[in-house]
Amino acid sequence: MALNHLSLLRPLLCQSLVRQVRSPLVTSRVSAPLLCPGNTCYPAACTRLYATKKAKAKAKGQSAKVNINSALVEDVISLDEVKEDMAAILNALKDDFTRNLGFRTSPGALDHIVVPTQDGKFPLNQLGQISMKSPQLIMVNMSSFPEATAAATRAIRESSMNLNPEVDGTIIRVPIPRVTREHRENLAKLAKEFSNKAKDSLRRVRSNSVAKVKKVKEGHSEDTIRLIEKQIQQMADNITVDIDKLLAAKVKELLG
Repeated sequence: MALNHLSLLRPLLCQSLVRQVRSPLVTSRVSAPLLCPGNTCYPAACTRLYATKKAKAKAKGQSAKVNINSALVEDVISLDEVKEDMAAILNALKDDFTRNLGFRTSPGALDHIVVPTQDGKFPLNQLGQISMKSPQLIMVNMSSFPEATAAATRAIRESSMNLNPEVDGTIIRVPIPRVTREHRENLAKLAKEFSNKAKDSLRRVRSNSVAKVKKVKEGHSEDTIRLIEKQIQQMADNITVDIDKLLAAKVKELLG
């Protein structure tokens, strides 16, 4: 009797399987219903699981990252030195932004200017007393080092700040031009130029480092060399992201 009962249910089972197999594949896990004639259970259908594009991209990005212990590859290349060289490029860019992209509205705007003298090169604020006479005029009192007045004047004029200093004895007057929209846009363009130069320097460091690694292939597996190259590329990519963030912040500051 049980066998007859099962044979009667087989058409129903087949129809259920056909309906579910023909249905679209799902992208998440589902529980398959069970047909249970008597004490015997039959799975209705199997479902396939597909990863979404976003999940695949995330998994790919995670698998691409490497983190090599620099001490283990010292005989190939010093990753710490490579990291320092790349970080130095970012720091130099920050310094360029500070020195060349200010609005010149405070005495500190001239602090970075370096004055060459017979005794060496010195920052302007170590040779003269810088003060703000008015929003449109900065004064530099060179009475402590009068012999450096001419050199200081020349250094101010030859800086990238587009200033035209005037000398009166040991006093240097520096008129401050009004900050126009055009001036802001020019500074933003200059910021992009500095950033592009920084990226060029970064590419040179990366290329030189990879070339050095390839020269020391003997005694090391291809996998090891490949991982080191990936590590160098990853370090360069991280600095590139920092450069882009720094540029975006500076452009926003300049253009508002």
